[in-house]
Amino acid sequence: MKTYLGIDVGSISTKFVLIDEKNQILFSSYFRTEGNPIEAVKKGMRELKNFIQAHNPEVEIASLGTTGSARYLTGVITGADVIKNEITAHAKGVTHFVPDVRTVIEIGGQDSKIIILENGVVVDFALNLICSAGTGAFLDAQAFRLKIPVEKFGELALKSKNPTTIGARCTVFSESDMIHKQQIGHPTHDIVAGLCQGLVRNFLNNVARGKNIKPPIVFLGGVSENIGMRKAFEEALGQKIIVPSYNKVMGAFGVALLAKENPSPKTKFLGFEISDKDIRCTSFQCQGCPNHCEVIEARIEGKVIARWGDRCGKWSNLNPQ
Repeated sequence: MKTYLGIDVGSISTKFVLIDEKNQILFSSYFRTEGNPIEAVKKGMRELKNFIQAHNPEVEIASLGTTGSARYLTGVITGADVIKNEITAHAKGVTHFVPDVRTVIEIGGQDSKIIILENGVVVDFALNLICSAGTGAFLDAQAFRLKIPVEKFGELALKSKNPTTIGARCTVFSESDMIHKQQIGHPTHDIVAGLCQGLVRNFLNNVARGKNIKPPIVFLGGVSENIGMRKAFEEALGQKIIVPSYNKVMGAFGVALLAKENPSPKTKFLGFEISDKDIRCTSFQCQGCPNHCEVIEARIEGKVIARWGDRCGKWSNLNPQ
């Protein structure tokens, strides 16, 4: 039974998706990266291996794709056949569930993005990589400050009849504003609703500035689980917001589809055994020219498997074929 694996390793979360020949999702996993992408990949591989052994030992990984901020590292240590950026992977995945989608809003842990599509093709996009005020990490931080599980944010926000106005253009100012509103007696549910509205304003005024937002509008990423954020987007845009199935793992699903569409005669997948091997990444600064490139070097069981980061190819051209 041929299957296709997609792995999306981001700064906050890691996602695995396994699909079959009919694009049916056989396995999906979503968990925290916890600042260690190598260990996160190993953990996901162990979970997938256990699932396959329990359900269908005859499963064969015919092709593997990686995406996310750690896509290249993940691709190197797993033996990926396809390595794609998040824009391409999310667009591919979402059009499977919502073929006529025209706008994709994706808010992850570290960054947020908007993707504009026409007839299933990406025609424009933008990312916010500078300020965390419009991301899941910001919500996590405020949930900790308020001593509320972030999973409860949405239902709390829906209880609000008078959301507190909180500036969300900057993390530091937002926190100061929120503390001030607490000190003058604003109810927690109004503050939470105000935070959701502030994040939406931040997204629309920065990431989505100048973009032609048209329905159908799809909301993806871990933050899309927050029903308070969904409501805030619907109120701000005056449009229905669609949250499809597998909204948190859409990048992994999309890159699994891409791996299926671009199969290699023989997959480069290194097997589930990598979860038990010693994998290390180090870096050094090349002194070959004034660029002084930082070269990343990956080793499995002490053996160099890849180097990257050099502009001229002096080191990456030495990678084993």
